[in-house]
Amino acid sequence: MRTAPTILHLDMDAFFASAEQAAKPSLRGKAVVVGGLGPRGVVATASYEARVFGVHSAMPMAQARRLAPNAAYLVPRFTLYREVSEQVMGLLGALSPLVEPLSLDEAFVDLEAGEAAWDEASARLAGAKLRADIRAVTGLTGSVGLAASKMLAKIASEQAKPDGLVVIEPGTERALLGPMSVRTLPGVGPATGDHLRRAGITTVDEIAEAGEDELVRLVGKAHGHALYAMALAHDERPVVAERETKSVSVEDTYDVDIHDRMRVGLEVQRLADRCVRRLRDAGLSGRTIVLKVRRYDFSTLTRSETLRGPTDDPGVVREAAARLLEAVDTTGGVRLLGVGVSGLADYTQEDLFAQAQAQAQAQAEAEAAAGEAAVLEHPAEEGAEEVTAERAPPAERRWPAGHDVRHAEYGHGWVQGSGLGRVTVRFETPYSEPGRVRTFRTDDVALELAEPLPLVRGTVCERRGG
Repeated sequence: MRTAPTILHLDMDAFFASAEQAAKPSLRGKAVVVGGLGPRGVVATASYEARVFGVHSAMPMAQARRLAPNAAYLVPRFTLYREVSEQVMGLLGALSPLVEPLSLDEAFVDLEAGEAAWDEASARLAGAKLRADIRAVTGLTGSVGLAASKMLAKIASEQAKPDGLVVIEPGTERALLGPMSVRTLPGVGPATGDHLRRAGITTVDEIAEAGEDELVRLVGKAHGHALYAMALAHDERPVVAERETKSVSVEDTYDVDIHDRMRVGLEVQRLADRCVRRLRDAGLSGRTIVLKVRRYDFSTLTRSETLRGPTDDPGVVREAAARLLEAVDTTGGVRLLGVGVSGLADYTQEDLFAQAQAQAQAQAEAEAAAGEAAVLEHPAEEGAEEVTAERAPPAERRWPAGHDVRHAEYGHGWVQGSGLGRVTVRFETPYSEPGRVRTFRTDDVALELAEPLPLVRGTVCERRGG
């Protein structure tokens, strides 16, 4: 084990909600909840002001609304969050070649590998500078934990929240861990925690006192050995710079069960296209197409098909997902759909493109004859837009709460809410004073969805013209 606290764990503070507060001056210092806003939605992130009311991540959104009825409830803007995350990961990469991202807002860094720190004093300086750089570049705050192991660095960052820095000095780990709850240790969730509690074990000290043999008897060989080692503050896991991506997937949960078979098929096609976009953004391709269907009774079915070689062609993925859907009974209604690609590679197999084009052409001709090609989002085949104009009414524009808009006269703003043919917009930017609120018809041609503005002037969003 290391003799200096040179493993750093960064956790951005209430990341999604803090980004929304930074982008929207009228929400600063207010309770903000980000997540799915439908009846089945869950909280992704709650600001610290919302947490005072008991709102927390993974809570059903309906419960959050009861606890904090006056909070601002917003739909996530992942385009913005990914851009800010890239800025943060860039700062971490400048510290060390060994950066292990855990999510958009969380990562481990091996400071010693980057010669950014070699003892407690240099580690503390590196952590303080990182926090200052994050604030300067993104306008947001992050909490930093420093320790000699990954487990302890993560515990330290939890203690540092919000907007702080905590260093756990080597030699003090056992005394620090001892009185903590068993749930502090990685891998001890509610079920394992309850199982240990029934055996009279509630603290880390009591895990150590129980002994390795007793832990193996209680929770199994692999978990028992790991728990005992962690209770003794032993964690030799290295910071891993590249974590292999095993699959790329997207899914949607619907506020109301979908019963219409054609609608289900169209949703699957739309999800397939989103999945391919994500696949291409990552520079990947894959051989196995996966369809996930959660039905009205919460039963979940997963179907998959493996191709002859990896692909990132939307026609191939749509075709495979449609075939998989044919084998699934959806008559009772569908509450969730997902499409994924696994068996990933960083190349595509060329002969699949010809196959995809032939399949897509045959499918397009059949759908055109049936008048169904109109509602696909992708005008890849010529004539698709014409079919839309002739056979389908224009889709009503959606205005997700919290998302960016631009008005021809009033400029940049964000959606406060919509319904009954109206959309309410607050016109403000990250650099303005709290703005005025105006209401428009949802079909107002002067109003359009817009890209997010940078939280700090001169950053990545401005380079694309935001």
